[in-house]
Amino acid sequence: MNEYAKNYVEMTTFLCILQYMATNSDKIAFPKILAVLGPTASGKSDLAVLLALRFNGEVVSADSRQVYRGLDVATGKITKEEMCGVPHCLLNIANPAERYTVSHFKRDAERAIDEILSRGKLPIICGGTMQYVNAVTENFITPEIPPDGALRSELSKKSNGELFAELSALDPHRAERIDRNNPRRLVRAIEIARVIGSVPQIPDVPKKYETLKIAIKTDTETLRDRIKERLEKRMALGMIKEAKKLIADGLSFERMKELGLEYRYLADFLEGKISEEKMKEEIFFKDWQYAKRQMTWLKRDAEIRWFTLSESEAIFTLVQNFLGK
Repeated sequence: MNEYAKNYVEMTTFLCILQYMATNSDKIAFPKILAVLGPTASGKSDLAVLLALRFNGEVVSADSRQVYRGLDVATGKITKEEMCGVPHCLLNIANPAERYTVSHFKRDAERAIDEILSRGKLPIICGGTMQYVNAVTENFITPEIPPDGALRSELSKKSNGELFAELSALDPHRAERIDRNNPRRLVRAIEIARVIGSVPQIPDVPKKYETLKIAIKTDTETLRDRIKERLEKRMALGMIKEAKKLIADGLSFERMKELGLEYRYLADFLEGKISEEKMKEEIFFKDWQYAKRQMTWLKRDAEIRWFTLSESEAIFTLVQNFLGK
């Protein structure tokens, strides 16, 4: 058994002990947190700020690209004005040239949540990167396996279908839950599975927090319109100019493409591979596909309570009851 596998087995054994203790101990009062969820462009950030103002909260951003400095316009990163004085954590904390992983997020988010709780305030996780959200709310553990450049180069030559087939053979359970159309995540999952084999499944790992999950419900046509309007707004705000600055500051085109969604097609545009109109078409199409994948993921979670943005009073009442106020 290699070092990574040994360390992971020791970790899972420890978690199983915690599980046994939690199952057989008296009822434990876990700290309460909120999670504001929903597909891209649904209005999560606005709702999170509204709840923070109402219930003395602070926001913990759970967005896999808004953690990076300089990725502002294309990611729709909330502005100071839009924050309305509500503190936001885990924005602009990473160098875009370096990879920020789920493990990094779990570590940083739990630290931020504990600090918010220590101030007597309500932590509110807000975001659409469900791997990030679940890492905290479900206490999922991701092994720390360093990137393997040679393996990534080898896997980059394979199609999404070939990558998914390899992952299915290595770790069928992970393959069931992954986005099979996301090559970056497929490669990372294979990278982990090749080192430690199929990730051990630990049932009912004790959670650290009691979470109320609220998701924004919207109809298909409205969401498509919001995505389209948002893209036009970002273009007007200087999305292309921002991408040019990232390249000028040293970010490679390859790395920009790895950041996904808008940045993949911004890179193609700046390299002269596609026109501006084609870039916009691709961004809209991919954002819409992403929103649908997010909805599929969210609908699997039976703990989520769904509301439209117009149902703010019902949301307030639910949160008030959850907090026992």
